[in-house]
Amino acid sequence: MLKDGEKGVILQRDKKTYAIVPHIPLGVITPEFLEKLLNVIKTYKPQAVKLTSATRIAIVGLKEEDIDAIWQELGTDPGAAIGACVRSVKVCPGKTFCRLGQQDSLGLGAELDKLFHGEPTPSKFKIGASGCVNDCAEVCIKDLGFIGKPKGWTLMVGGSGGPRPRLAQKLAQDLTTEQAIEAAKKLVAFYKENAKKGERFGKFIERIGGVEELVKVIS
Repeated sequence: MLKDGEKGVILQRDKKTYAIVPHIPLGVITPEFLEKLLNVIKTYKPQAVKLTSATRIAIVGLKEEDIDAIWQELGTDPGAAIGACVRSVKVCPGKTFCRLGQQDSLGLGAELDKLFHGEPTPSKFKIGASGCVNDCAEVCIKDLGFIGKPKGWTLMVGGSGGPRPRLAQKLAQDLTTEQAIEAAKKLVAFYKENAKKGERFGKFIERIGGVEELVKVIS
């Protein structure tokens, strides 16, 4: 029996079948991938195909003996859906597609995904980028995120959901995209070097004395 994370699988409640979550950066899907996905669904007949809250596609109820063939047919890497790592970056359409967008959340999100997706961290770590203050990517409950405003990006840190939700706090504002990426690199590295195992970023921020301490990190 495969363990959670092995070959990208997630063991289901029945303790017999598995779910997989292909990595689809930013949730942007090509026609070619949709054709592959449809062929997999028709061939292997999963119990369900679910669009997740993190804009991923979960293929649920697969047999262990089919996993290798399915990954080969999909031709994509597993998404980081479980474990202590940076999960898929969640974004809104941004100014590329949305009339309300102030900044290019798709562009920033793509760079963040390339840099961090699957990166091991002390606890799960979620990243988001919203193109305007409506915050459709829910940066308010992400460990690290950016909100687009007319003068640049506002950097938010320490948000999380779960049984003890925590709203993200503002760390910096009016950042260029390049500054936003550099700040993200420094913050993730600082977190990896100094947080305790299992300690979410928000709890880590509280332990070290608040967001004021992070200002020194990105300065």
